Amino acid sequence: MITFEGVTKRYADGTVAVDDLSLEAPTGAITVFVGPSGCGKTTSLRMINRMIDATEGRILLDGQDVREIDPPTLRRGIGYVIQQAGLFPHRKIVDNVATVPYLLGWDKKRARARAMELLERVGLDSDLARRYPYQLSGGQQQRVGVARALAADPPVLLMDEPFSAVDPVVRASLQEELLRLQSDLQKTIVFVTHDIDEAIKLGDMVAVLRVGGRLAQMAGPATLLTAPADDFVREFLGRDRGIRRLSFIPAKDVRLSAAPADLAVDASGRPLGWRADEGLLPYGTFDPERDSLRAALDAALLAPNGNAVAVDEDGGVIGVATREALDEVLGQYAARSAAPDPGDPRGGPAHEESRHESPDADPAHEESRDESRGADPARGEDPHG
Repeated sequence: MITFEGVTKRYADGTVAVDDLSLEAPTGAITVFVGPSGCGKTTSLRMINRMIDATEGRILLDGQDVREIDPPTLRRGIGYVIQQAGLFPHRKIVDNVATVPYLLGWDKKRARARAMELLERVGLDSDLARRYPYQLSGGQQQRVGVARALAADPPVLLMDEPFSAVDPVVRASLQEELLRLQSDLQKTIVFVTHDIDEAIKLGDMVAVLRVGGRLAQMAGPATLLTAPADDFVREFLGRDRGIRRLSFIPAKDVRLSAAPADLAVDASGRPLGWRADEGLLPYGTFDPERDSLRAALDAALLAPNGNAVAVDEDGGVIGVATREALDEVLGQYAARSAAPDPGDPRGGPAHEESRHESPDADPAHEESRDESRGADPARGEDPHG
């Protein structure tokens, strides 16, 4: 567990980047720091591995104050992933991944074997190991960055907007890859992003920070969307937070009807389109066992008749969700959302209080002013010179 206890970062010019921050990032979970520019999310992240030192307060790593740990030793036990991967351009991919094992004194054979294992784990072909970073796509480089951060099997992983520099399709793929890895590895991850959709998708817990480095609200994604603590959080989440909330409702609750005759399928039972006089019309699909109600609604909107095609894991048609069936589930969801929570004395949905009630409009910068010296792979430095 990572614990912030009244942490403040104040620079010499008086700028307060983080102000009295107290929160806990649970062990084995993904905690996301999200907020507008100047809210101190990157500064907060970098204080965990002492790339920036706090001015006041304490940061505890499994109960130990990080200031009691030698910075290079601390960083070698914490994986760190940054934008555009930060790979060493003059070193082959296999040696980039093996950077921390080399620092820890592993022999080359063992370090490279570990690197090859991790390249496979993050979904990269072994043939890429002998290439240089410039020979890889942006998405491939980010996967290498994740592999490098995992090389010494650290219990903690810090990720500073790692997917922001790639296109939306690659970004979605990397997000899914991270979730897959986390389901296997159960690392304690602190993830920084400015994108609320990314925060909601990845976070087990989401900490929304105000400008000036103050905590506005920390909650699970579903609670955050259902019951924002105040107007700042509500506005940051956006007007479509109700639609985002549908991502947490399983599509398996939708009643399915038999596929009608006007749905054309191929020999394997996969959909081809809706039959019409002018030919086959578009269709949308969802998997009731794996997808959310949001995915089912999206599938319905793709079809001219408003029916979403339900498929199994092999893509075969198992039925359709009609507009009436979707409306039925939406009505049930709306009724549950409006019902008072018996545990909430205010009579509304349960929510978590904000420690700071009013927004702080003072500007704050997140630039690192690292005071430590020496080669550190987290800063893009080559330990071999």
